[in-house]
Amino acid sequence: MAIKAKSIFISRKLFWLAKSPTIMNFKVVLVQDEDGGYIVSCPALPGCHIQGDNVEEALENIKEAIAGCQESLIEERTRLLGTPGKIVEVTV
Repeated sequence: MAIKAKSIFISRKLFWLAKSPTIMNFKVVLVQDEDGGYIVSCPALPGCHIQGDNVEEALENIKEAIAGCQESLIEERTRLLGTPGKIVEVTV
């Protein structure tokens, strides 16, 4: 069975340390698994992978995984630098 992959955009409203809403857009890669279901990953966040039984579930799951990865990055930054931080998106 051929594996199908496509890149899509997702948006996630996140609440960070300042408790202000921030919308961030990520490209994610959605791959149909040979055994059914879908695997989705976020290339911008190495190690951020998850799966779901269908496309909708996989996309909802990756939103939660992205939020978790970002929280982990903030905690790591705080641990290393000793100061709280906020991850924001900039457009170039």
